[in-house]
Order: sequence, then C-alpha cells, then structure tokens
Amino acid sequence: MNGAESLVQTLVDSGISVCFANPGTSEMHFVAALDRIPGIRSVLCLFEGVVTGAADGYGRMAGKPACTLLHLGPGLANGLANLHNARRAASPIVNIIGDHATYHAQYDAPLASDIMGFARPVSGWLHQSTSVRDVAYDGARAVAAALAPPGQIASLILPADTAWLEEARPAPRLPVSSPSLVDDQTIELAAAALKSAKKPMVLIRGTALLDAGLTAAGRLAAATGARLACDTFAPRMRRGAGLVSIERIPYFAEQIVDFMAGCDLLVLVGAKPPVSFFAYPGKPSWCTPDDARIITLAQPAQDGTEALVRLASAVHAPLEPAHVATFARPDQPTGKLNAFSVGQAIARLLPDNAIISDEAATSGLGANHFMLQACPHDHLALTGGAIGQGIPVGTGAALACPGRKVICLQGDGGAMYTLQALWTQARERLDVINIIFANHSYGILNVELMRVGALNPGPTALSMLDLSNPKLDWLKLSEGMGVPAYRATNIEEFCKYFEHSTQNDGPHLIEVVI
Repeated sequence: MNGAESLVQTLVDSGISVCFANPGTSEMHFVAALDRIPGIRSVLCLFEGVVTGAADGYGRMAGKPACTLLHLGPGLANGLANLHNARRAASPIVNIIGDHATYHAQYDAPLASDIMGFARPVSGWLHQSTSVRDVAYDGARAVAAALAPPGQIASLILPADTAWLEEARPAPRLPVSSPSLVDDQTIELAAAALKSAKKPMVLIRGTALLDAGLTAAGRLAAATGARLACDTFAPRMRRGAGLVSIERIPYFAEQIVDFMAGCDLLVLVGAKPPVSFFAYPGKPSWCTPDDARIITLAQPAQDGTEALVRLASAVHAPLEPAHVATFARPDQPTGKLNAFSVGQAIARLLPDNAIISDEAATSGLGANHFMLQACPHDHLALTGGAIGQGIPVGTGAALACPGRKVICLQGDGGAMYTLQALWTQARERLDVINIIFANHSYGILNVELMRVGALNPGPTALSMLDLSNPKLDWLKLSEGMGVPAYRATNIEEFCKYFEHSTQNDGPHLIEVVI
C-alpha cells in the first residue's frame, strides 16, 4: 500500500465520504487511490473556488467534513476566497493539497510556492507530511481537527513522494472532542441579568440556530421578553412555519444602530457583538449602545443549545416558546417582476424542508421578507462577504442532503465568479434550482459608492460597476454547462418556471431579468 492509498483508507475510516477535487500532476497517486479504495464519492469541479465553496456547503449541512483535493499553491490560492467564507462559517473541511516531491523542492520548479503561507490564514490546523510512514496518521489528525468544535478548516500538504512511496498502512480514526458545557455560574449570571434588564437581546450563532436551540430561545423570550436575533450572515439557520422566528441584524451600520437602540443587555450565544461590515465616513463601526451590558453565555466552541435550555430553566420559562411562526401561504404574485414579487413566488411554492443558499445581495431582501412564514427550510448565508459562494455552497449542500431541494439565490455579478459549479451540478445530477437575479450590475457596489462618500462618480467609475456591455446571456452560459435554463421577463413566467423546476429533479437555472 502506498502513502496515498493509506491516506484515502484512513479518510474513509474517519468518516470522509465525499472529495471535491481539481487535481494536477502531484495528486495523481491520490486520484488513483480513489479508484482502488472504495467509500469516497469523487466530485470533479472545474475551478478551485467551486471545490472549496462546495466543501463549505457540504460541511454546513452534513455537520462533518468533506475533503478537497487541490493542486499545489496556485490551486489552493484559486480556492482561498471560499475558504475565507468557510472559515467565517466554522465549516469543517479537510484540504488535501498536493506538493512537489520533498527532494524536488530544492530546484525551485515553476510551480513551487509557499503553500504553508497561502494556507495558514484560512486554516485552523495546518501540517505538511514529511514521510510516507506519517501520511495516514496525519490524515486522521486532520479529520479530528476539522471536527473540533465549532468546526474548522484542516489543511494537510501532501508531497508527491509521500503519496507514491510504498510500505504505508492506514491509521485508526481518532477521537473527536465534544463542545464544552457552560458552567453554572455563567448560567446564573445571565439569568439574573435577564430578570433585571428592561430591553434585553439574545444574539445567537452556530448550531443553536437549529430546531432545539430555537425552541429554547423562544422559551427564554416568553419568560423574559428578550428579543432574539442572529447575525446578518449566519452560516446556517432553520426558519419557517413551526419554528421560532429570529430577527436578522441589518446590513448597514446606521440600520444596526437603530436595530440595537435601547438595548441594555446583550447576551451572546456563540456570537460576537455586531459591527459595521465596512468603515464609512461619519458612521459608527461599533453598533451596540455604549451603556449596554454584554454577557457571553456561550463561546463558539461551547454547546450553545444546551446553555439556552439551562438558561430557560433558570428563569422558569414556560414549555411553549414565543415567536413561533405560523404558515401563511402568500397569494399568487402579480404586477412587476422584481425581488419582492420573486420572493413572494418562492415562498408560495417552496418545497418542504428545502435549503436556500443565499448570495442574492441587493435582490435578497424580497425572498427574506416572505420566508419566515413559508415551509420550514434551512438558510445558508454569505458568511465572509467574498462573493462567488452561492452556487458552490448550494452544490455542496445538495450532495450533503440528497432528497432535499436546494435553491440558490444569486446575483449575476457574483455568479460569474464560480459559474463552473453549474457543470458539476449537471455531471452529478444534483437537485438545485439556480435563480440568477440579472440586473446587469454590481448592484451593492453602486450603493456603496455613494455610502463611502465617493461623490459625483463619472462614466469611468460607473462603468466599473456595470455588466451590461455586453450583457451576460445566462441561458447560453447555463445550457453550455449542461443545465436547462429559462428566462423570466415577468412574474407569470417566473412562477411557471419555478414551479416546473420544483416538480422535476436535477439542476435548473432561471434568469430573472430585473
């Protein structure tokens, strides 16, 4: 057994069942090992940003890591933006990054680079194998590290000779640490503070935004009157009918300040106090009232759900939670085709237990407005702000959750970063509906141009944010990747195409001309 085979067997034994890959020469022995060692589904992606974004979506929904296979430093560098998003999401990912053979490094071949330097900023765990005898154990350590609460990126650099040399053997699966529990003193402190606060808010992130955590938070709100909130870009949140509704913190700084106004107690559950996404002239970066007391109930690596359950008991909360959303099927939308009529249509026709990957930017407000009372679903947000996440994350989510419909809400500008994900969806027959909001512009940047004080922009500045010369043809782009596509120019057409896509398996794309 060579090093690559021992590594693949170890990954299988450690629970890895999917590999998103864009390999090169240095990774060929790993590729061959995937043939000989059963247990890992190999998913080819045509760009490394799709590889890493899909691994992010998979990790968020599966709760365990996929592995990626990346070619040397440049391949890793191509995937860094979505690894940045994945790091912000605390997604468990195992990166396998090929490198030149150890003895070849001295020659400074054209593809030689500082892989450790590229990987370090996005990796919670980072290691380079130096011997074929260590490769399997290094792989087991990588999986255990990726699963360390709350989840992180583990990057293993695999020199080519450690993959092809023989006399290796698999390593056993390593134990994984569980989230630590919050101590009694912290629970008592938070309970006392909630009882005395006039306008408390509980800010929640992580797995506490799933069913059990939401129920506990709703019970807490019923007993104390606390507002329940989550970050603007929470990695994963359950929402819809039958679930406790959570307020999302707004995007712009002055909106956050208004949202937080009067809050005299902020209880953090796996979250940090809200700050402005960017600095703006004359606007605040810190958005929590200066006189508000801040208490951390649970750190990200602690069990936030368990802490909320115990806190609800400490304040003698009723069993029935507050703010449970009721199902309200919207009317058939009419009138103009825009983000709000599209959102109304999606909420009306949304399949039960769907997954929404949201990178719609300025066009996402409509969908979010109607979704709170739609069928129960998961919402995945753009955690790190690096665009090009939406379609790859939806691709990975579809692989993690077969049988669930995935809907990608995507701006046309961001879609161009990683449109190769459509090809992978077609190849793998993934059940994804890609909705492209085609406003032929970097819409959010037109807003930001004004907000940062860049007054009186001229034709050169405006042209840098314009995508209409030439206009992108999403029907041709999608069909060229093997994904059936439709163009909606009015709301009736969108409803027809969306309903058709929900009733038929496989990937689809709908271009919404707005």
